[in-house]
Parts: sequence; structure tokens; C-alpha cells
Amino acid sequence: MLVAVIALVAVAAACGGDDDTTAAGRSDVLKVAFVYVSPIGQAGWSHRHDEGRKAVERALGDRVETTYLESVPEGAQAERVFEDLARKGFRLIFGTSFGYMDPMVAAARKYPNTIFMHASGFKTAKNLGTYFGAAEEGRYLTGIAAGRATKTGKIGYVAAFPIPEVLRGIDAFTLGVRSVRPDATVRVAWTSNWSSPDIEKQAAESLLAAGADVLTQHQDTPATGEAAEAAGAKWVGYHDDMSAFAPTGWLTASMWDWGPFYVKTAKQVLDGTWKSGQYYGDMADGLVKLAPFGPSVDDATKQLIADREKAIEDGSFAPFNGPITDQAGRERIPAGTSASLADLLSIDYLVQGVVGDIPTS
Repeated sequence: MLVAVIALVAVAAACGGDDDTTAAGRSDVLKVAFVYVSPIGQAGWSHRHDEGRKAVERALGDRVETTYLESVPEGAQAERVFEDLARKGFRLIFGTSFGYMDPMVAAARKYPNTIFMHASGFKTAKNLGTYFGAAEEGRYLTGIAAGRATKTGKIGYVAAFPIPEVLRGIDAFTLGVRSVRPDATVRVAWTSNWSSPDIEKQAAESLLAAGADVLTQHQDTPATGEAAEAAGAKWVGYHDDMSAFAPTGWLTASMWDWGPFYVKTAKQVLDGTWKSGQYYGDMADGLVKLAPFGPSVDDATKQLIADREKAIEDGSFAPFNGPITDQAGRERIPAGTSASLADLLSIDYLVQGVVGDIPTS
């Protein structure tokens, strides 16, 4: 994998030989790099970000020059990639995985004239901002679809890593499920991997063997859906419209539209108005959306979801409105209150209805 990363950096470097100081003073063409943790593929997390990159090209034309690097591992290799891009004149660099956070912090410290943007993290600097979105809103709504679809009351969830982003999604989905099926449970299988079809398939099959008749995921490939389809089960995807991979079992998915944010950020850099901050988009501003429904989702379910989506968008409802208790029965969000953004970004528990523990290592 390291060979592939080095080759991709060499391609990016070929786009221009400006050093960081020269690039910081240019105003004619903005060189923008996007770094992905997984292959772009035909759908999924990195695919949605790359659609955002293409939106930047369409919107800004010859004012920008973009490149992307896919399958870049988290950790020290990522830090070298970010530094190489900065040295080669990329003035705006987007890193799209939680594990890129510390490498981006280190690179931002070394290259103060380069602007770094990190997806899903929480650390900032003068030249480093963060961005993410309220996927929990979409997760809750897809939970309603799953809760209406299950016959056994057993739902499976293939999850990557036990970080707040993933825990928040599991909880929101479960709350949505139990809003329409109070006795249902959501069993979690952990993969310790963002994108590995074989591992995801094995996890999905273990959940099906445990009696789940609906599956969902926090993973980048459609392997979970393909396993569900083969078993005659239903499937809620994530990140993207993956219905083509399992059309019969498909229900819907929470998905992203990064284009408007990427275009806005690039314009700010071009205009000299960019400032470090933390962007958290939602369904109201269009960052988070629902994918089209599958053929088995009935009209009553679609209407129920549409009504709740409207309430989320106008602010009259939030997935983490109390009372909410964790697996041990401890009240986490009291009645009459709603979780703050800080609470959501640091969530470290699973709600009642989730079957499975949070891994400690």
C-alpha cells in the first residue's frame, strides 16, 4: 500500500513544483488536494467525498486545480502525504478520515501557509479547521425504516471502530428503530476496519446467524448489503445510495452531499476570507440526506419518515431528545432536554436496545 501512496503523491507533485511559500502567495489558481482512506469505488464514504471534489471543479473551473489520493493509511504515512502535498504547492488540503487528525495537526504546524481541513475530528489550529455533519439525523430516520421492516425484532449493525462518531450512529439508529418497534434490539459486530469487504461480510453473516433479518452498517463497502441480499434479509446502507448492490433488500441510507461545503471553502481560500472553525452540517442545510427508498418500503413508512424529517429540519425534534438511558439503565439525557453538540461529539455509551459491548482495545 505504501508504494501506491508514494506513486499517488508523485502524480500530485507533477501538477506543480511550487514550494509552500510561493503557493501561499498565489491568487490565480488554487491547488486543492483530497486524501481518502479507502478506494473511491462506485459508492461509499470516499466516493461521496470525490463527488464533492468534482463539484469544486465544476463550480470554480480554471480557478482551481484538484487532485486526490485514495487508500492512504492513517498514521505516520498520512503525515508524510500531507507534508508532501504542502511542499508541492497545494494550498488547501482535505483529509477525510478520523485517524488523519494528529497527522494533520503535525503537518499544519510545519506548513503554516497551507490550509488543512479535517473531516470528523475535533482539533483545530490557525490553519486547520474541522468539518462533519449530523449523520445521527439520517441514522434515526433509517432506523424507523428498519424498525418497520423487521419481523423478528432482531437487527444487526456492522460497525468499524468504537469512536464517538460510530457510537453516535449506533445510538441514533437504535432510537429510531425503537420509536416504532419498542421491543426490537440492535446487535453490533465490530470489524476494526473502515473498508474491508471480506471482514464486513463475515461480520454481517454472524449477525444473520444470530437471527437478524435487517442489517445496517458503519462501513465503506456494500458487503453488508450483499450478505443480507443473499440471505433474503433487508438492508440499510450508509454514506451513499448503494441500492444497486442489493436492490431487493435495500431500504434506504443516510448519505452525504459534500459539494456545497467544498465549493464554499475553496471560494473562501481564493477570496482570502477563510478562517479556522468547526463546521457541523445537517439535514436542514442539505449536507445530510436520505437515499431513495427500496421497493419494500410502504407508503405509510415513507410518510412517517417524511414527517419526522420535517420536524428535524425545523428544529422541533432531535434524535437525542430525552429521556434517554444507556444499556445499564443510567439516565444520560433527562426528559425535557436534548443532547448538546459537545455531548454528541464525545458520546461514549450505547443506548438501551443495543446488544454488544464497546471494545476497550
